[in-house]
Amino acid sequence: MHKLLISFQARVAGLLAWMPRPVRRALLWAAVAAPLGLLAFTLALVPFTPSISDIRKAKSELPAQLMSADNKLLAEYRWANREWMELHQISPNVVNALIATEDHRFYDHFGLDWRRTASSVVLTLRGDPQGGSTITQQLARNLFPEEIGRSRTLTRKLKEAITALKIEASYTKDEILETYLNTVPFLYNAVGIEMAARTYFDKSADKLNVLESATLIGMLKGTAYYNPVLNPERAQARRNTVLAQMVKRGKLDQKQLEALQKRPLRVNFERQTEVMGPAPHFALQLRKQLIAWADSNGYNLYSDGLVIRTTIDSRLQAIANQAVARQGRQLQGVADAAWSQRNGWGPQSDLVQALVRESAEYRAAVDKGEVPEDAQTALLADTAFMHKLRAEKTRVQAGFLAQDPVTGHVLAWVGSRDFAQDPFDHVQAARRQPGSTFKPFVYGAAFANGASPDDTLMDSAVEIPLGGGRVWRPTDGKPPSDEPMTLADGLAFSKNTITAQVMQQVGPARVAEVARALGVRQSPLEAVPSLALGTSPVTLKEMITAYSSIVNLGRYVEPVMITRIEDRHGKVLETFAASTPEVVFDGRAAQTLRNTMRGGVDRGTGAAIRSRYGIEADVAGKTGTTQDNTDGWFILMSPRVVAGAWAGFNDGRITLRSDYWGQGARSALPMVGEFMQQAIRTRVVNGQERFVDEFTDAVPPPTDGSLGSMREWLRGLFRSDPQTPAAPRPGTDGLPPVTRDPVPAVAPPVPAEERVGG
Repeated sequence: MHKLLISFQARVAGLLAWMPRPVRRALLWAAVAAPLGLLAFTLALVPFTPSISDIRKAKSELPAQLMSADNKLLAEYRWANREWMELHQISPNVVNALIATEDHRFYDHFGLDWRRTASSVVLTLRGDPQGGSTITQQLARNLFPEEIGRSRTLTRKLKEAITALKIEASYTKDEILETYLNTVPFLYNAVGIEMAARTYFDKSADKLNVLESATLIGMLKGTAYYNPVLNPERAQARRNTVLAQMVKRGKLDQKQLEALQKRPLRVNFERQTEVMGPAPHFALQLRKQLIAWADSNGYNLYSDGLVIRTTIDSRLQAIANQAVARQGRQLQGVADAAWSQRNGWGPQSDLVQALVRESAEYRAAVDKGEVPEDAQTALLADTAFMHKLRAEKTRVQAGFLAQDPVTGHVLAWVGSRDFAQDPFDHVQAARRQPGSTFKPFVYGAAFANGASPDDTLMDSAVEIPLGGGRVWRPTDGKPPSDEPMTLADGLAFSKNTITAQVMQQVGPARVAEVARALGVRQSPLEAVPSLALGTSPVTLKEMITAYSSIVNLGRYVEPVMITRIEDRHGKVLETFAASTPEVVFDGRAAQTLRNTMRGGVDRGTGAAIRSRYGIEADVAGKTGTTQDNTDGWFILMSPRVVAGAWAGFNDGRITLRSDYWGQGARSALPMVGEFMQQAIRTRVVNGQERFVDEFTDAVPPPTDGSLGSMREWLRGLFRSDPQTPAAPRPGTDGLPPVTRDPVPAVAPPVPAEERVGG
């Protein structure tokens, strides 16, 4: 190198001697001005690089903590799936491999290795591009990718160099190594050496041997290119290069090298999932809102140590998780039997063939040029693929939500049976037909128009013209009794024939208006007669909010999830005011509806709340089951807790294939029943509290004089003698081909009081 420099200087001197004096003078001025200009430009960039305080903050970042109302940790918001390890907790093999390969003069420079930089320039000019960045420069890029960037420009390199010098001024060498090893990415959402060790070798970073350490450090040259999972040959070759560098730098004995280089990779790959705590869907729903708040208030959700106080009660959340898990296992056993190889899951099934054609594997095969029919045939014959497809498609799902109807506080939120398997949120994101849980809005509209729960209608066949020659004929699971039935019994036993007649009088538009006012405000509602039986998809969160408005006697309260946000020292940064109740519905009608809905659990389709779960508290509720038992619902109301559950499958074509288990009373009610039973038993919920009647009038006057008295109309239309009408047998709740809650013709033996429709 020294001889090349002397030769270069001699050639330059000879060239200058032949140049005219003005040209030489201009070149000399340029030679002086260029470094000065570069220096000035470099100094101008200093304010645009991360400050020392930013660098120290990056090392000591604290993720925001999501806390329950009873001060239990629910989740942490981390910017990456990382666990910080101190340097002494990391295997020395990792450190030795890193320094030998990436920066062997690490302890001798102050952030920039001029010799390495010059060497990389010469090698690059010879056609062998080499990186000249030190570990400190690489750390600067890892910590501040947005501020520094990765483009190959002079500006970027100068920013990187300035930041590296700042890092060296802020950290000791060991701190730099520790920070680097904890911030470098390793694919598969694994950031830092600890997560990399767990991902690729299923062990902690302090247990990594020489071969494993060399494999991980070898990935740093190009994580995707040297991925040991997808490119094992490249990864092994790169690992051997790292081993050779360790020998060259005196970190490994030469005698060991040959034997070590012949060893296989032996990767033990396991993707690491981020631990989201006991309420992962709730935490995920809040993330966007919290990021927006932090950005607008000058904070970083992932590093400033914010503490977010929520309304979740950790005790109720734990009970809800347990209830969903227990019922999920029960229903999964039913689904596994219903979709076994002998019972419908086979290559001859049209549905199974359709599911195969919709799979990613099928699309990939066709995209590669395979004939569609051949691709389908091959996949249908692939036992492993078919087993995987069946497990995915027939996995029972559920959603659960509990809310305080008075304050609007969300108390428990379970978005699916297993967040890791299915992160899709069935509380707020999923819209499903609510079935008969929608019927209270029909009766509420009737009560607001002057109807009474004691009014009677005939349980007989109903035909409602839809126009264009079409007729809607709602039916139940068995023939009508052709006897009078009170509206209270019609709701308690979920009679479609009675509900359809009530809908006919109040009108679909009014029912949709009532539902929207009470809380179904995001999902579009189709104002058609079948809306009475819950044909418009809605979310579980909307239904819980609407039922809360019923408990609140017509007052709508916006759901609340956050009460306040604090900084890391406990200083309150913002307090979120409680929701102000908004009167949206006639209070007398809401009171009548709420009290009437007690019948659903006292003697109707939700009677298992009393008989099976022994709940003696003052409660009211409603079951719901949709066409072909696709969706099962149950919502229970108490004075301070409204809890509801949905059960079904992500794909509406898949069902439990059981008129017994498919009912909401069988699929969804057990989750709510166990939840309320345990909540009262552990005294988290006061089982002695009772609904309060604010209105003493038995029957309110009509709110719309133009419609006249619906109550009088109903009583005049059908016989309404003083004798008690024959009590209907436990009813059914369904409407082919729209919605139904059927009673099975043949069902396993159950206690008589539980033999009700859903």
